[in-house]
Amino acid sequence: MILRPVRDDEADAALVREVAAAAFGARRALPLGYGSGGRAGGGPPPAEEWPADRTARYVGRTRHLARTDAGGCWLVEDRAAGPIAVALSARREGTWSLPLLAVVPEAQGKGVGRTLLARAMEYGRACLRGLACAPAEPVAVRTLRHAGFDVHPTMRLTGPADPARLEPPDGAVHEGTARHRDLMDSVDRRTRGGAHGPDHEELLRHHRLFVVDDLAGSGYCYARGGRVEALAATSRRLATRLLTAALLAAPPGEPVHVGRVVAEAQWAVDVAVAAGLQIVPDGFVCLRGMRPHELALTSDLLP
Repeated sequence: MILRPVRDDEADAALVREVAAAAFGARRALPLGYGSGGRAGGGPPPAEEWPADRTARYVGRTRHLARTDAGGCWLVEDRAAGPIAVALSARREGTWSLPLLAVVPEAQGKGVGRTLLARAMEYGRACLRGLACAPAEPVAVRTLRHAGFDVHPTMRLTGPADPARLEPPDGAVHEGTARHRDLMDSVDRRTRGGAHGPDHEELLRHHRLFVVDDLAGSGYCYARGGRVEALAATSRRLATRLLTAALLAAPPGEPVHVGRVVAEAQWAVDVAVAAGLQIVPDGFVCLRGMRPHELALTSDLLP
């Protein structure tokens, strides 16, 4: 087997997507970084069936991390079978994150996943904090727990939202742009210990950005249609305002998806109850050196 860095090109991005698609369809896959919007059987459709916009986001994320974190992105290739495993990780101001760890079914149970995780964690050895999202899969949870992460169950808020049941936001919510990066980095430092930095550029390419900034504090939210990708704010009041604004801006009739809601974020649960959303299990957020983010919703794409 060959272990090599993921390159910032279309060919390697396609290989990463193929490995992830194969792994996510397997019962014992480690689909870290993938949300719960896949098939009922446990994973998303094969790579060739992905919609064009999802492919663009996935390829963009892979190339972005290969560019910014070359030492944390690794691909395992078998001389006969081709690519069999991939890990994408990032370092941001002392916070190490693991957006993706995937092993194809044929290579599982052979130590490939743990070896790959160890290599990715070596990239973050100087970081005080660690973060990964995991599905409700025993192998994924055991692997991260053995690696020293605390495991926190999360919820997903889903279903059609009823705008008529939501109170209007209690203050101004603005359309965000790249000019708000300093504001967002400041919020990140307060809510997760480190700024996302260049990740905001990639998230802005594919998502609408909502921003609040007033005497009460500041915050931001990335959303695409009815899917809330990430949110962070300096108070529960502002977090509630942002989530409410994102739900009210969703296209009528489009299902809502708000994932990675930890138990500490009861403000998000209150918004879901008001909007008539379902509240269901959504895997786990796994943390090292940090507590659950009460005022942030973790991105599956770029944690």
